[in-house]
Amino acid sequence: MCKHHFGADDPSAAMDVTQAREVLPTNVKPVHYNLTLEPDFDKFTYEGQVVIDLDVVEDTTSISLNTNQVTIHSAKVSSGDQVVSSSPTIAHDEATQTTKFGFDQTISGGSKASLTLDFSGILNDNMAGFYRSSCKAEDGSTAYLATTQMEPTDARRAFPCFDEPALKAEFTVTLVADDKMTCLSNMDVASETTVDSKVTGGKRKAVTFNKTPLMSTYLLAFIIGELNYIETTSFRVPVRVYAPKDRDIEHGRFSLELAARTLDFYEKTFDSPFPLPKMDMIAIPDFSAGAMENWGLVTYRVVDLLIDEKVSGASVKQRVAEVVQHELAHQWFGNLVTMDFWDGLWLNEGFATWMSWYSCNVFYPDWKVWEGYVTDNLASALSLDSLRSSHPIEVPVKRADEINQIFDAISYSKGSCVLRMISKYLGEDIFMEGIRRYLKKHAYGNTQTGDLWAALADASGKDVEKVMDIWTKKVGFPVVTVTEGTDSIHVKQNRFLRTADVKPEEDETLFPVFLALRTAEGVDEELALTTREADFKVKDLDFFKLNADHSGLYRTSYSPERLHKLGVAAKQGLLTVEDRAGMIADAGALASSGYQKTSGILSLLDSFKSEKEFVVWVEIGSRISVLRSAWQFEDQAVKDALRKFQLDLCSDKAHELGWTFSDKDGHIEQQFKAMMFGTAGVAKDKTIVKAAFDMFNKFKAGDSSAIHPNLRGSVYGIVLSNGGKEEYDTILDQATKAKTVDERNTALRVLGRAKDPELIQRTLALSLSDEVKAQDIYLPISALRTHPEGIEALWKWVQDNWDELERRLPPGLTMLSSVVSLTTSSFTHKEHIKQIEAFFSTKSTKGFDKALAQCIDAISAKAAWIERDSDDVKGWLKEHGYLQ
Repeated sequence: MCKHHFGADDPSAAMDVTQAREVLPTNVKPVHYNLTLEPDFDKFTYEGQVVIDLDVVEDTTSISLNTNQVTIHSAKVSSGDQVVSSSPTIAHDEATQTTKFGFDQTISGGSKASLTLDFSGILNDNMAGFYRSSCKAEDGSTAYLATTQMEPTDARRAFPCFDEPALKAEFTVTLVADDKMTCLSNMDVASETTVDSKVTGGKRKAVTFNKTPLMSTYLLAFIIGELNYIETTSFRVPVRVYAPKDRDIEHGRFSLELAARTLDFYEKTFDSPFPLPKMDMIAIPDFSAGAMENWGLVTYRVVDLLIDEKVSGASVKQRVAEVVQHELAHQWFGNLVTMDFWDGLWLNEGFATWMSWYSCNVFYPDWKVWEGYVTDNLASALSLDSLRSSHPIEVPVKRADEINQIFDAISYSKGSCVLRMISKYLGEDIFMEGIRRYLKKHAYGNTQTGDLWAALADASGKDVEKVMDIWTKKVGFPVVTVTEGTDSIHVKQNRFLRTADVKPEEDETLFPVFLALRTAEGVDEELALTTREADFKVKDLDFFKLNADHSGLYRTSYSPERLHKLGVAAKQGLLTVEDRAGMIADAGALASSGYQKTSGILSLLDSFKSEKEFVVWVEIGSRISVLRSAWQFEDQAVKDALRKFQLDLCSDKAHELGWTFSDKDGHIEQQFKAMMFGTAGVAKDKTIVKAAFDMFNKFKAGDSSAIHPNLRGSVYGIVLSNGGKEEYDTILDQATKAKTVDERNTALRVLGRAKDPELIQRTLALSLSDEVKAQDIYLPISALRTHPEGIEALWKWVQDNWDELERRLPPGLTMLSSVVSLTTSSFTHKEHIKQIEAFFSTKSTKGFDKALAQCIDAISAKAAWIERDSDDVKGWLKEHGYLQ
């Protein structure tokens, strides 16, 4: 799955995490499901029948499986050609989402059995299980399609099944629908017949698909709707992109061609043929994640699959490419070889994330994605993992409601960073050879993390498990403090926490830290710190830097003098782009958590005005915005001074790059111009603000090409921050009438920048209106976090609408967690924490307790930072003429 947006204690390595899991009894094992489903689009329900063939492992008088919100009308248990029971007892346990079928006669171990169930379910609007999604029909009415989202534990919401990743089986799916509907599933169509409908009483078509290979329930998919498609035959098997009829299917062309090339590349890279007879990718109008890797039928948010290159900027194209390559990597890593339980989720997500960057780099070398890796994946991993409420990569999960919460930056970003680290340590070719051995050995099976380490050790001859186990089983990461001797450096590792209050018992893990020491002679990849502290000889102390290219998962703390020298070395071209961006990121993180003074990072940023590279500017911009948002509720004069500093820093670069685009501009240059225009515009550069209004007014007057796609979001944001109701109405109109989802989302995403109290209320009301789908509830409200008035209003809105939010975004799914994060994490003072804790003390936090703990940690960190460095920041701003 690809996440669209956004802690446990440290488990001891000896603890058996399987003990406390809520799992099904092991007396029977599913072998094959014959599943028939027929939706009713008038009542939003569906009828179903499933026949499950079972291997009976031990003598048994009952069969238990998973169900959630499905009603069972009849059940029959058979063994061989004998009916064991035509009316078994049925007991449902709501808490564990299981149903148990009991019968008098014993079925003996070693025999075969089958369970036949007739059931019905709700075609829900919660984007989980078998659900409905809506779009516009040709006559302007609302049309519906039925689709699925099973991961992690919602196959049981669609049909009764053994809903655990290790209980793989084969599936034969039949869908019953009207003739005008397209029916899709994981496999290609085997036959189509006419049957009597259970829903309409008339005739309907029944589409039966070929039997799937052995696979997990969470990867099953079926879709019924009025769809268009485009196809390519440039790969060995047909590849198609589908979309509802209200979308321009040609917008799927980029993803279609990329998918065919990517499948071919993965087959060769993994030395493993794609095992299915076709590959479909479909845009779904209502979708809670970014995309889902169902085997042979990948589902996507519209904006992550369809792209109109005429109206979308370069960053959107890169996002689509990464998502497509992420989901297709899962066809092997996750689908062919699957983790045995959800604590191994990172094996799926970490690898698919790493692989999407790896393949993106091969396909689009000019995008320089590994440079961006430092400010993207590494940044989000280190950010979440610097909180006490983080969790280890391999996190013990017991119940269904805990699983959704680990689809986060640890499983995805930290997981992929650990793989990047090990691929650097072993060398990419040896790493890939290990992956090929892993896929070959475990095809159609289930694995644990140790199996991956074993395959990599087999390929490399190195004890990979010893090195890597600590990184996946322990929470957090270290800060490595460097002190300099005369001909050597002394390095020491300690747990890094953003709240700067590490207790001795939280600092017991010693990580194997790859130091990757860069000197004038090159990089020493062999150096590693495996103890608390050690000394290393350095031939020439004039120039050195640890963590070359920032592929190591740690922060480095240097003395202010060394930081200054590194700033000079950066100007002399001695540091790579990754080194420069990573160094700024480290210095910023260390300042915000009290390891260094904030004045140090301000001086460092000031020395980077002549920086030439986009990715380094991404980090500079990100560090200033982190500082400005932490100071949101402080004295206005200080806030103005920080804005002036940002303006002073970014203005020259923004003007030098300009904000006109030509066909000659490369992928990175387009994003660079757009970002600098936006950053200087937010800091109120007069020329840029005027340019934004000029473009906007032409656009408003009917010139649809007046705002370049790369600038659309920034122009909207600038005019909303500086304008009023008239600008708001124009952008709101765009949000409701835009031709593409990308244009609509851009408009929705900036509305919160308007600070007028009446406009703030309109933005909040919009997010719960019929104009905004539940999947997009976070879009209108997200920009309210850019100003104190918005943050306060957002928090009041959450309290006033809590019951409604809980109803629309059920706690067992992921969206409520995101809304809790969005609406609380921007506060900066301890009294804010008291308000948040008081409100949630009377509520059930099931399904988002991790997110809430992480927000409170993040606020605590900001509060401590302001307390510590308020005078230091004021002093620096005064000294440099930004504050009187």
